Amino acid sequence: MNAFAAATGIGSWPGTNPRRAAEVIVGELHQLPYLPELPARGVGADMIGRAGGLLVDIAIDTAPRGYRLAARPGAVTRRAASMLGEDIDALEEAWEKAGGAQPGRTVKVQAPGPITLAAQLELANGHRAITDAGAVRDLTASLAEGVSRHRAEVSRRLSAPVVVQFDEPLLTVALAGRLTGVTALSTVHAVDETRFISLLDECVAAAGGEAILHSCAADLPWKALRRSTISAVSLDIDTLSAVDLDGLGEFVDSGRTVVLGVVPALAPARVPSVEELAAAAVAVTDRLGFARAVLRDRIGTSPACGLAGATDAWARSAIGLAQRVAEVMASEPESI
Repeated sequence: MNAFAAATGIGSWPGTNPRRAAEVIVGELHQLPYLPELPARGVGADMIGRAGGLLVDIAIDTAPRGYRLAARPGAVTRRAASMLGEDIDALEEAWEKAGGAQPGRTVKVQAPGPITLAAQLELANGHRAITDAGAVRDLTASLAEGVSRHRAEVSRRLSAPVVVQFDEPLLTVALAGRLTGVTALSTVHAVDETRFISLLDECVAAAGGEAILHSCAADLPWKALRRSTISAVSLDIDTLSAVDLDGLGEFVDSGRTVVLGVVPALAPARVPSVEELAAAAVAVTDRLGFARAVLRDRIGTSPACGLAGATDAWARSAIGLAQRVAEVMASEPESI
């Protein structure tokens, strides 16, 4: 069974209560629930801070612009690890209350991808870690090992298969050489696509080979993604350009999966119906000339992006809508 051709969420969730978040996510998502991230808890709970609880033999600390690499673990690293542990405890509790492991049900965990992680962490001198090849190499190795351990722990505690999502919101700008430096004179060179593929594949291998890349950015590097070992790509359907559609089609045609972010991440003035959202997904595959069966086998659904900025009520509604859209696409693809 293709774990990614299902309804899921991106990762972030509103509020500060991990137990409540886990209960809703496990209850609403039937095939691919996920470990929620609650950035409203502050330092160590956002995407990059959370990595401090995953990295092996590398510590982080706060800096004026975000986070920096640290010589030894301190309060920030310990806080990140502690909150990650609380989140896993909450997910395990919700999982057991819901009946535990079931056939065809997989769990997703998230981590920053190697490019975004290196772009967002600072070196001791204030420059982005991505400007130092050695730092990028060490960070990627540490991330890969940390993700491997994290995935194994969650799988063991839930007695269920676990897949990994690598979040790469800065991938497009990093490949295009549009990352800003500390000053106008300190440029950040474009990341080579071959290097990106190598770094990503190292992380995918550590994740057990079943991994998804998520980005809400437009103009994804589809050729590079096809050359990588990534199993699926998750994106915001509203960012798709004509070029993206061509790349997406070739990616799906290679036997891999795309998770379409069809549900608004923030509550809209008018809530779209399940039929409208399903039709938006179908419009993409129809335009590419795929048979409707591809909806069942190669297309997943999700909110357009993370739900941290949503209300609790809309977050629940959003993943519920994603689930119902996936069900319609799986059971009645020809009638949409």
